[in-house]
Amino acid sequence: MIKILGILLAVIFAGIALLHFYWAFGGSTSGMAAVPTVEGKHVFTPSTFSTVMVALAFVAAVLVVVGQFGYLRDLVPHWIFRPGLYVISVLFFLRAIGEFRLVGFFKSVTGTPFASMDTWIFSPLCLFIAVSAFIIAFRES
Repeated sequence: MIKILGILLAVIFAGIALLHFYWAFGGSTSGMAAVPTVEGKHVFTPSTFSTVMVALAFVAAVLVVVGQFGYLRDLVPHWIFRPGLYVISVLFFLRAIGEFRLVGFFKSVTGTPFASMDTWIFSPLCLFIAVSAFIIAFRES
């Protein structure tokens, strides 16, 4: 069961990484619902560089997950993966909670395409990732 959870988590991270690479190299998303808006204006416009960095962070997360199951044993010391999973767990838990204005379960800005996606997809996915990473770190030796 834990390995299935790990595979699912790695696939989610890989999919998110691919999506960010797609955006970084010219892909678009309908309505840009991936970026918060206030009064109809995007709060920020992600640069190509920052989008690639986010994609690479998700690739690193894939490596942390598969490394915890021993697949990178010859390349990286195994002790690094468990703390990495705990860090992933904490970061995604904090993202799910949010900063009380634009993102997370407790956001105050609602009624935008991003807010809707955040409520129904992004924040629940972050909570799932946080719990899954914690379980994998705690259970898998």
